[in-house]
Amino acid sequence: MAIDLSIVVPLYNEDESLPELMAWIDKVCTENNFSYEVIMVDDGSSDDSWNVVQSLSQKYTTVKGIKFQRNYGKSAALNEGFKASKGAVIITMDADLQDSPDEIPELYAMIQSGNFDLVSGWKKVRYDNAVTKNLPSKLYNGVNRMISGIQLHDMNCGLKAYRKKVVKSIEVYGEMHRFIPVIAKQAGFPRIGEKVVQHRPRKYGVSKFGWERFINGFLDLLSIQFISRFGKKPMHFFGFWGTAMFMVGFFITIYLIVSKLFFEGSLVNKPAFYIALATMILGTQFFLTGFIAELVSRSAADRNQYLVEETLNLK
Repeated sequence: MAIDLSIVVPLYNEDESLPELMAWIDKVCTENNFSYEVIMVDDGSSDDSWNVVQSLSQKYTTVKGIKFQRNYGKSAALNEGFKASKGAVIITMDADLQDSPDEIPELYAMIQSGNFDLVSGWKKVRYDNAVTKNLPSKLYNGVNRMISGIQLHDMNCGLKAYRKKVVKSIEVYGEMHRFIPVIAKQAGFPRIGEKVVQHRPRKYGVSKFGWERFINGFLDLLSIQFISRFGKKPMHFFGFWGTAMFMVGFFITIYLIVSKLFFEGSLVNKPAFYIALATMILGTQFFLTGFIAELVSRSAADRNQYLVEETLNLK
């Protein structure tokens, strides 16, 4: 049976906050007459989180649970939650009570308006440490906006809302949960909005993220951009740069040969000789890399998987 709303909650060692979070979600959804489900994905917690999820499922018929054998990361938890979701609108939020369930009705309304495929929260006022989290986050999001072209102030905000078709059309893996708006846009869902949301001080536990997420996040963003542009046509990247490098080396070599024939002098004693040799070798390697990548791409199982918006008169 179709339901209005699926709320996906990835969690890792959050046993203290779960009962309060669920009571709050139930209160908001009941007051707004939403038919809803809450999918709690336990990412291999080592505390009592799964037992709490089981007890909540007995108290609330709307609670569903998924438990991982070990810790796989937030991306894997979200991906499994998306697969299990049945609501017309899917909302994700963290389990630590720093995301407010009071934001649910407006996020739901923004998606249901038909103007957005995805709405991302913006924690404009934050209660995190200014040095270790707030400042790096601003720099990180600035780089994201510059590279991706998506003008979101807080791309990594855990509080987001999606049309059902969006979450059923994308795959989140590795640490790519930070860039779901980028993945969604590249999958053909460009209508991305933003809403200022409340950020609450942490009440239980400690943050699960460190400085390394900023470095890893930047590398992941480059990976997404590269794969989206050249994933099905790698020769366009490697072949272009390989050919360009080889031609630079080739023309330098021709110049040196002409200089040797008409003006004499030694080839091997000139730095240009070694530059030409290196660029020709690197160019050849780039070209061969593109050739091999093209063979792999053409053999991939998903080489002809495309998202169809709708069909007409097809039988």
